[in-house]
Amino acid sequence: MSKALVRTRGRKSDNVAGLVPAVCSAFVPGVGQLLNGDIDKAIGVFVVAAISGASFFGVIPLLGSVASLIYGATALYAAADGFLQGRKKR
Repeated sequence: MSKALVRTRGRKSDNVAGLVPAVCSAFVPGVGQLLNGDIDKAIGVFVVAAISGASFFGVIPLLGSVASLIYGATALYAAADGFLQGRKKR
C-alpha cells in the first residue's frame, strides 16, 4: 500500500536542523550560510553586514541610521535564510 496519501507530522529533528545555522548567523551574519554550504551567499551577506556595520560605527562615513537599518535587515535575512536552508538540506 502506498503511503503517498498518509499525512506524516514533521519530525522534531526537522525544526532543530535549522537552528544551528540560524544562531550562528544571528551572531555573525553569513556563518549560517557557510555552514549550509552556500559559500557565495555567505560572502555576500558577510560583506554587506561588514560594510554597513563599519559605516554605523563611523569607520566609513555614511549615514549611521541608514547603515544600522541595512545591518539589521541583513542580520534578520541571514538568520532566517540559515534556518530555512538548514531545514531543507538535512
